[in-house]
Amino acid sequence: MIPAYFLALREGMEAALIVGLVLGALRKLRRPDLARPIWLGVLLAAAISLAAGASLAWAGAGLEGASEEAFEGITMALAAGVLTWMVFWMQSQGRLLQANLEAGVQRAAASGQRTALFWLAFLAVLREGLETALFLTAAALASGFSSTLIGGLLGIATAIGLGWALFGATVRLDVRRFFSLTGTLVLLFAAGLVAHGVHEFNELGWIPGIVQPVWDTNAILDESSIVGQMLRALFGYNGNPSLTEVLAYLTYVAGVAFALAKRRGPVPARQEA
Repeated sequence: MIPAYFLALREGMEAALIVGLVLGALRKLRRPDLARPIWLGVLLAAAISLAAGASLAWAGAGLEGASEEAFEGITMALAAGVLTWMVFWMQSQGRLLQANLEAGVQRAAASGQRTALFWLAFLAVLREGLETALFLTAAALASGFSSTLIGGLLGIATAIGLGWALFGATVRLDVRRFFSLTGTLVLLFAAGLVAHGVHEFNELGWIPGIVQPVWDTNAILDESSIVGQMLRALFGYNGNPSLTEVLAYLTYVAGVAFALAKRRGPVPARQEA
């Protein structure tokens, strides 16, 4: 439930920020009459995202045996890839998000193009919604459908509440710090998805386990216990992993950490006048 909550909260906050920025730009332009196509775009994108999530869940539930393992492994690998791309994108484009959205709204409002405002909101929210559907499907495969559904709904509800409060000027949220913190949790969750996907591919024989298991800590912390299930859902804990699972997890964490550090780069020294 916890991974689903944080994933839905993060994606929901991104969607809430986008919608809030667009509506705020209309408010600055004193054009509240153009808000209707934005809400229509939001509602349609939300409906399509729900349908996509239900379709993924239905497709996974109808599979058995090797087909089910292949579906789980591919879904987890795909979700981990999209999660990683999302964090890198937010790091590079997050600062320009507000300026780009406001510029698009100004162009659409100046020309009176309600259709442009509809597509601006629709495409932005649809991207977040489809990502959420994919992530929650992967989380459900790792930790169960009912807990993922509850966590996802709570995360979305929290995001709506925070977004409403933020843009109602009653709460000040450090958005950059929020996405930095949740980004770290998301990447750790993605590492767990990578390892879990490799585990499924081990069972299929697509990837050899090499050494299986490398260790067995179930006597100390059983992965089926409450704490073990929580760590499994959050970070991909496995009490008896194969060598390729361990290597995949460590390689992913080290590679992403190195890439993020390299993108940030050194802080430039202040030049003297």
